[in-house]
Amino acid sequence: MTLDTNRIRGKLTDIFRSLNRLKAFQGISKEEFLRNEDYQDIARSRLLTAIEAALNICYYLAAKKIHQVPEDYSHCFELLGLSGMLPDELAGRLSKMARFRNRLVHLYWDIDYSAVYEIICNDLKDLEDYAMEIGKFIESHG
Repeated sequence: MTLDTNRIRGKLTDIFRSLNRLKAFQGISKEEFLRNEDYQDIARSRLLTAIEAALNICYYLAAKKIHQVPEDYSHCFELLGLSGMLPDELAGRLSKMARFRNRLVHLYWDIDYSAVYEIICNDLKDLEDYAMEIGKFIESHG
């Protein structure tokens, strides 16, 4: 079945735009980040956008290429890992990020912005690596 590569590329663009905005926070201290609600709001929004775009791609590929419906968001990345579309280790890290997405959405009144800052400083590469792996996949299988 042919993939809608334009749809996937659009979501990859969403990921990269959000990551570029998030990387701006890597140059400030944790203390400054935690004092500034505007920084926190922007970071939460952009992190959520990047994760949602990654999940959108994940669910699309699970349906079109694996012909499975994931049990939940974190399971989607695991399916891509099991199918060989993603390295297992990356799939595991993205599954954790999907679970963090649930906290951002469902517990918005109690967000741990220290954890958001840590993700910005330490884990954005996982989303970059995902986008690169998906880009390679659609070039070879699209």
